[in-house]
Amino acid sequence: PALLWLALAPLPGPAARAELRVRVRLPGGQVTEESLQADSGADCVSLELRAADGALVTLTADFRQEVKIFRALILGELERGQSQFQALCFVTRLHRNEIIPSESMAKLRQKNPRTVRQAEEVRGLEHLSMDVAVNFSKGAQLSSHIHNICAEAKEAIYTREEDVKFWLEKGVDGSMFEVLPQSSDLPDLQRCRLCPDRWKPCICSYSLSIEWYPCMLKYCKSRDAGGKVSSYKCGIRSCQKGYTFDYYVPQKQLCLWDEET
Repeated sequence: PALLWLALAPLPGPAARAELRVRVRLPGGQVTEESLQADSGADCVSLELRAADGALVTLTADFRQEVKIFRALILGELERGQSQFQALCFVTRLHRNEIIPSESMAKLRQKNPRTVRQAEEVRGLEHLSMDVAVNFSKGAQLSSHIHNICAEAKEAIYTREEDVKFWLEKGVDGSMFEVLPQSSDLPDLQRCRLCPDRWKPCICSYSLSIEWYPCMLKYCKSRDAGGKVSSYKCGIRSCQKGYTFDYYVPQKQLCLWDEET
């Protein structure tokens, strides 16, 4: 396998932190460097890459809290009155087997760091309606990582009602969530790309893609001298996955990328 699994390289100490840099090909053909970090002590992993449009995209998987956090730092259009960059955070439930465990990620090594990688499997595009806002100052109860990752996006942290229900059943404090206005509440609420007025509220759409991530472990079989067969971890399977998030904004000025081209 192109990415070598070093099962023989346990990292020192009870909890391991490790970083891996992988060269990845983007859909337009450009090559970007992706950073993968794993912290088995905190039981989380994060991936960061710069998209073709210059946006810095981060995905953090918090296995302990069953939460994944997407952050996008989008370059602003200064000539259109925007600030240097705009930050968005999308928080969703982390399901089992979406991404390899943190202790496995911490052990990954590359045989050839110069290789440009493309995912072996393309997982279907996920379209998510983010209909709830998360209060930044209370968000640490949901995941301690929200405080660091979403600091620039204090007013733009979104999740969805079905994930909130799951977290409430786990005992998370419901006062951090606020349901956002829906089309049913505001009959003339349009999609931002169709809204002619820059100062009107609308439903914004933002798409991002995690171009390359270790989504599954591969197992190989070995036979000992007595003929007994055992399996061992011998590599990873890599995936690519795209996401589109729809969410309410109080004015179209906060969603200038989402326009009819």
